[in-house]
Amino acid sequence: MEFGQWLADGWEWVDASITRVAARLGRLRPLHLDVYRSYGTPHRFYVKGRLLADRGLTPQTDADSPWRNFQAMYRRFNSREIPGAEVVISLSQHLELPVTTGPTGYFTLRLDPPALPPSVDYLWHPVPVRLARLPRRFRGLLGQVEGTAQVLIPPPTAEFGVISDLDDTVIVTRATHLLRMLRTVLLRNAHSHETLAGVAAFYQALLHGQSGRPDNPFFYVSSSPWNLYDVLDDFLRLQGVPPGPLLLRETLLGRTPGSEARTAGNSPHHGHKLKEITQILDTYPDLTFILLGDSGQQDPDIYAEVVRRHPGRIRVVYIRDVGVPARAVRVAPLAEALRRDTGVELLLVPDYVAAATHAETHGFITAQGLARVRQEHG
Repeated sequence: MEFGQWLADGWEWVDASITRVAARLGRLRPLHLDVYRSYGTPHRFYVKGRLLADRGLTPQTDADSPWRNFQAMYRRFNSREIPGAEVVISLSQHLELPVTTGPTGYFTLRLDPPALPPSVDYLWHPVPVRLARLPRRFRGLLGQVEGTAQVLIPPPTAEFGVISDLDDTVIVTRATHLLRMLRTVLLRNAHSHETLAGVAAFYQALLHGQSGRPDNPFFYVSSSPWNLYDVLDDFLRLQGVPPGPLLLRETLLGRTPGSEARTAGNSPHHGHKLKEITQILDTYPDLTFILLGDSGQQDPDIYAEVVRRHPGRIRVVYIRDVGVPARAVRVAPLAEALRRDTGVELLLVPDYVAAATHAETHGFITAQGLARVRQEHG
């Protein structure tokens, strides 16, 4: 057993023990269902979420101080999860499907619905979720606990899909500098995080494509933990970046759950991203995709592997240059080999104006979309 996995298993056991003792003493807050944006087709989709004690988080505001943000971040990670509970997903009054929460409170249920729930927002279909039963040691906490999952169902008119990284691709986290990254993540919130110039306009242009309709689905694949879900989802909304399923990791430690099995010789980060992207491509076999990432971590290598594993499925790969020469120099030979072997371009771009200019030239976005990117970039 790897040290990281041993450490994660040990922490999980300690955390579960604290939760059991707190429940026995009546010290747990009321229970809460976190339900996450997910995706699928009219015939098959999934719902994912987490059952835990309410963390006492208040709505984020632009007036929150760094100390208040740090306190909120502590609450996000110091969570009390409820394993072994039965959660029910409702597709209609006559069809309710149960699923049991795992050791850290997560649940995932894959569905083959007889009918698609009607959408309340374009592309998005609401699916009610409620807590039905708790293990004996938590029975005193049972009450009306419910939420609504939002499931993305792309329309037949979608021109392509977009798969994007988050850290230093959409949101500034400075992942190449550990101390700067920690300061950014711990002391900022959805209002105070920095966005990259032009990213919202470029992503909106891709969302609308050539048709002008917001048909093209977005998926965000990141190695950030699910604990940060509310911060990231709020950030996208506040910045006007198209919403999409956030496909995050269950743990920051070395433990790699079966659902995040790493590929041979690669890191958990690499394995997680490759698995999630592969599942998206398999879900939509008739849709091609644009990939967006940055040069700060492993995105060029991961995306090149995706292109090679799935010939004909990727239109182009855009990699934002984070300004670290040692990382940027590795991209050129990778891009050259990929173009030679597959015909797919992997472009290292200095900003989103450069990416949008290429996208407009190749018919992914309109001239009006390019103009808006240039205007937003300044």
